[in-house]
Amino acid sequence: MNLSDDKTLIESILGGHHTDFAVLIERYQGLVAHVVARMVPRVSDRDDLCQDIFIKIYRNLGAFQFRSKFSTWIATIAHNTCLNYLEKKRVPLYQDLQVADDDAETQSMEWIPSAEGTPLDRVETRDLRKTLEREIEQIPLPYREILVLFHLEEMSYEEIGEIMNLPAGTVKSYLFRARRFLRDRMLALYHMEAV
Repeated sequence: MNLSDDKTLIESILGGHHTDFAVLIERYQGLVAHVVARMVPRVSDRDDLCQDIFIKIYRNLGAFQFRSKFSTWIATIAHNTCLNYLEKKRVPLYQDLQVADDDAETQSMEWIPSAEGTPLDRVETRDLRKTLEREIEQIPLPYREILVLFHLEEMSYEEIGEIMNLPAGTVKSYLFRARRFLRDRMLALYHMEAV
């Protein structure tokens, strides 16, 4: 059976082929990981949350009505699960905990291509990636999440609005603010280093 599209995959799982859920996990684990990584500051809690999210997806799969994109439905579950976690744990939404360097390596962003060329080029690219990740973590949570969903997951304003329960115009405004916030932080950082 060809499980290339989401509808066929979902129908197969609901039809009793529970092992096909592994295909669904493989297909959407990056999306879930991006949402969780940008919302939950404690690296140690992220794996458990991702597992909880996929359990919720499995249990509620029959309720998906194909009225929106499946990725939007999954991201909504991930978003809401993270919000519930943060509310229960009373984790500060705007204060991130420091991540160890080795954890930061495994959680790296994928938007900056690895440098080909000299070892110096690769080191500079790695340093820029780490700097960007660190500065993105300083952006307030709603802006950070929108930035990740738009640039990493390539979702539209409407899809992000559906996930976060915001109008598309607000999403666009928040994305603009997030980019401006990040730009200002990067300019301040590089200006200070240049002095």
